[in-house]
Amino acid sequence: MQFNSFSDFINMGGYGFYVWLSFGAAALILTLLLVSSKAGHQQIINQIAKRKQREDKLRQARELRKQQNEALKEVTE
Repeated sequence: MQFNSFSDFINMGGYGFYVWLSFGAAALILTLLLVSSKAGHQQIINQIAKRKQREDKLRQARELRKQQNEALKEVTE
């Protein structure tokens, strides 16, 4: 399709409103998808970091308990 002027291109043979609305809607949806994906990715990274901190804390508590039990056994023997 060839257009004689820029305004003909914008008008799109009388269907310009629908054409540009669909392009705008598609661009908006893709932008929202990108933002949502990045936010979701960051949320997962944060969840993994929190889980690792909890596991490290539990591991330290387990080791401390083990050391205390060993010290108690030494005292009672």
